[in-house]
Amino acid sequence: MKQTVICGIQQVGIGVKSVKEAWTWYIDNFGFDVKIFDDEGTASLMLPYTGGKPQPRYAILALNLRGGGGFEIWEPRGRELNYPARIPRVGDYGIFTAKIKSPDVLAAYKAFTSKGLNVLSPINETPDGRKHFFMMDPWNNLFEIEEDSYVFINQKSLTGGANGAILGVADMDRSINFYSKLLGYDTVVYDKTGQFKDLEQLPGGSINCRRVLLKPSKAPQGPLSEIMGTSHIELIQNLETDTDKAAKIYEGRLWGDPGFIHLCFDIRNMDTLHEEVKDLGLDFVCDSGLDFDMGDANGHFTYVEDPSGTLIEFVETFKVPIAKKLGLVLSLADKDDLKPLPRYLTKALRFLRTRK
Repeated sequence: MKQTVICGIQQVGIGVKSVKEAWTWYIDNFGFDVKIFDDEGTASLMLPYTGGKPQPRYAILALNLRGGGGFEIWEPRGRELNYPARIPRVGDYGIFTAKIKSPDVLAAYKAFTSKGLNVLSPINETPDGRKHFFMMDPWNNLFEIEEDSYVFINQKSLTGGANGAILGVADMDRSINFYSKLLGYDTVVYDKTGQFKDLEQLPGGSINCRRVLLKPSKAPQGPLSEIMGTSHIELIQNLETDTDKAAKIYEGRLWGDPGFIHLCFDIRNMDTLHEEVKDLGLDFVCDSGLDFDMGDANGHFTYVEDPSGTLIEFVETFKVPIAKKLGLVLSLADKDDLKPLPRYLTKALRFLRTRK
């Protein structure tokens, strides 16, 4: 019998005003220079989150081949953008921070500060002893640059790809159950309550909160798992009761509006995953069906809401370009669900690198 395989974090969705402007910044500073797809069209399957009608959009999916998840950069078109009522604060419900791998946190810190980027904190240590710091892009999206030595393709880069996210949650125990049972992030690295020095410089960072880091007990599996590598999810519950009470980051806004719009997992066997979703008393809120194209890539995507209403996307990838200029497209439909693809195939993604 087939089993669900969570291969890793495929990408973090980021809503922006201009894809080209934002992607240029992410190439220059985070090394996300490999373009998997480039697609202009209409978001017609997200109606519960797009005001009940299809919305035009432009999107690209970009990777950093040092290893880690990508960025799916979304530009809504044909409508006015709705910005958050306030800059998201620690503990607000939703995706608060995208985590970025770095083999040398000190070098990244020096480079970003010397460039005059919006670095918010000094280098601190996480509760499990890893070096990290926080910074914002020009559009108030918060990134955590954290110590991680994972390598897919060894290259001179201050950062790798996405390493996970910090999510604000309303009920910590329900959220731990969701990410542990459905997504396999079943190992608690730390579970701490209080105020945290390494969060102090962030909006709302002085609150009293519960902070839990989860990682999978299994090593990454699946055809594209070596590209995405390891990852973890940090959950923060605001324990304040008065003026610092948490708010929902996407309250009153549409999917694709500026900010982190979803956290996406690459998976195998959507049908078995659907059964596991229903076992938790949930259901897919959007479902593309078996054959959905995004530029030259193809797959099946679905969404669920976590217990705090954050959108979690699942993508079962069927086809991905590996050398577009040569017309080479990789079909994954008949590949082993557990084994990574041979590296001579996945390393061919370097041919999709954008040169500046």
